Amino acid sequence: MDYSDIITMEPGKRSGKPCVRGLRITVYDVLDYLASGMTHQDILRDFPYLTEQDIRACLAFAADRERKLEMLNA
Repeated sequence: MDYSDIITMEPGKRSGKPCVRGLRITVYDVLDYLASGMTHQDILRDFPYLTEQDIRACLAFAADRERKLEMLNA
């Protein structure tokens, strides 16, 4: 998935952490909600400004970052 239009990083927003569409919700926030047991539907209900595509972009971003770390450590 191409998440480049969804995941943004701005120096003045959330200390430059990767955020969803320039909003103040970070990739970490979404991943933490998922890890705590929230379903996609739970997240979408609690944060109506997010979309299913936003959640999938967070997962793709995290997978890509993990893949890059793995390559660096190889």
